[in-house]
This record gives sequence, structure tokens and C-alpha cells, in this order.
Amino acid sequence: MAAKPPRPVIALTPGEPAGVGPDVALLLAQRPPAGTLVLIADPSMLEARAQQLGLPFAARTWPDRRQAQERVVYVQPVTAARPAVPGRLDRANAPYVIQTLKLAVKGCLDGEFDALVTGPVHKGILNDAGIAFTGHTELLAAASGVAHPVMLLSAPGLRVALATIHLPLAAVPRAITRERLTAVIEVLHTDLVEKFGIADPVILVCGLNPHAGEGGHLGREEIDVIEPVIKSLTARGMRLRGPVPADSAFIPSQLDGVDAVLAMYHDQGLPVLKHHDFAHAVNVTLGLPFVRTSVDHGTALEIAGSGLADASSLKAAVAMAHQLIR
Repeated sequence: MAAKPPRPVIALTPGEPAGVGPDVALLLAQRPPAGTLVLIADPSMLEARAQQLGLPFAARTWPDRRQAQERVVYVQPVTAARPAVPGRLDRANAPYVIQTLKLAVKGCLDGEFDALVTGPVHKGILNDAGIAFTGHTELLAAASGVAHPVMLLSAPGLRVALATIHLPLAAVPRAITRERLTAVIEVLHTDLVEKFGIADPVILVCGLNPHAGEGGHLGREEIDVIEPVIKSLTARGMRLRGPVPADSAFIPSQLDGVDAVLAMYHDQGLPVLKHHDFAHAVNVTLGLPFVRTSVDHGTALEIAGSGLADASSLKAAVAMAHQLIR
């Protein structure tokens, strides 16, 4: 008889303690998903928030992987500097947020956890506290020693990856080099094959400029960078289409048979994805040595602790993590 595969152990960082991250984590804990879930957080903060929300929750300290039980939610304790007040940011708790992420990464790299699911953080308060933070993707890549992480958002029927991530718009054209674009497409192609199980993926590549540069009249990035990269990688056997004008890249006829769209910058592709299915969209970091997924919403400070938070995106992120582990 074949050995039973080990149950997946997923680490979850709730993110900013004043936001809805703890709320949706506690909602998820009411009906634990398959496998084992480990919340990396301050247990007293979780219990206080559960009491405020009227949800039953008693923190069970994470023992180790060998003692993990199926459909049980554990807590790996990390102490926040000050008690969290829903809706009220506190710089003193910024190092706590970073510590939860670093512990989660270490656990993934050490094999203690099979995947990491992250809740929303507040970039502003982290930077106000003196912590240089541009996003989860960049931090996780640096902690894992990965040079070219790729941000992919996935919703039923659509996947959108980004050639650049959290950059000011003025910095995007300089950042799109042949070397960077080649590396991004290589990571995207590899993980579509290895993590999503797509044997021969088709990737639609957007142009940077309006009308994909209009033959150079509206910009030369397509001619000088994007087209040569597509030609080079196509010669290596990848199935790439483009560069396609971004204003028509997402119409049904263009997306027919496409496994992922590569947008050149954050707000070129993500508004379409979020309009397509915001509630079930999942952020996936490609190129890491472990599976990482995330909710596709922010801290929503205005509703934290109110009972109005929706855990749909977190549930989708956990489900996606299970899919990618398999």
C-alpha cells in the first residue's frame, strides 16, 4: 500500500494588526481548511479581536510538524509591541509585522511549513516606522535569496503577471530592460509549468506604450526591448504572443487559449484582474523556493473589528496554496 502523503502545513501571517487581516484569519479559523493552519501572530491580539468580533477562539501553540493535527488552527507566538486597536495604526508594531514574515519564510525554507499565505500589510506605517518596505514580493524574495520574483494575480478565468511591481510610473520605462524582461518571462513560464501544471503555456505580452508604441511613434520600448525578447524566447520554444496593445489585450478574442497575460506595470494589468473577480483574486509570488499566496485586498482599516470583513479572498488564497503544493 502506498504511503499516505503528509498533510500540508500552511503558515498564515495576518499582516497589519490594526487592519482586517486578523478578522479574516479568525473567520477562516471557524471552519479550518484541510491540512493544518499555523497563524504566526500575537495570540493575545487574536483572542482580543475574536472577543470583539464575537467569535470563539482559543490560541493553541504550534508544537511542531510531527505533532500537527488535521483541520486544527495553531498559533506560533510573536509578541506585538503594543495591543492592537482596530483601525488605528501604530508605528511601534511595525517591527512585529516584519518579524512574523521573517519567521514564516524561515519555516518555509526549513521545511516546517509547506506554503505561506499572507494577509494585508500597511506599507505606509512600515515606512513611517523607518522600515524600507515596498511590498511582500520584494521582502520575501530578499529573505529567500531570489533575484527575480514575479507577481502574479490569479482569479477564475484570468491570470495576470507583472514585469515590474511597486515602482513609480516614471521609473517603469527604465526598469524594462531586455535582461529583466527575459528573466521575468522565464520565471513565469517555469512556474506555469511546474506549479500550475500547464505543460506548454501560452503567454500574452502587453506593450508598454499606447497602441504598443504605434511603430515607434509613441515610444520605442516595444521595438528596442519587448519585441527582441519575445523573438529570442520564442526561438527557445516558448509560446509568446505580443507585444499587444494593453487596451485590447483583455478582450475575449485575445485571451482565447492564453494561460497568462504579462503586463508591463502594476496598474496596467491589475485593475482588469480586480474588475474581473476581486473577491476571489489571489496574489501568487513566482520564483520563490516555496509556495506563497496572498489576499488581494488591503488593510481596510475603516472596517477592522466591525464584523464586516469578508474572508473570501483569504479562503481563495489558502485554496490556491493547496493547489500549488499538489
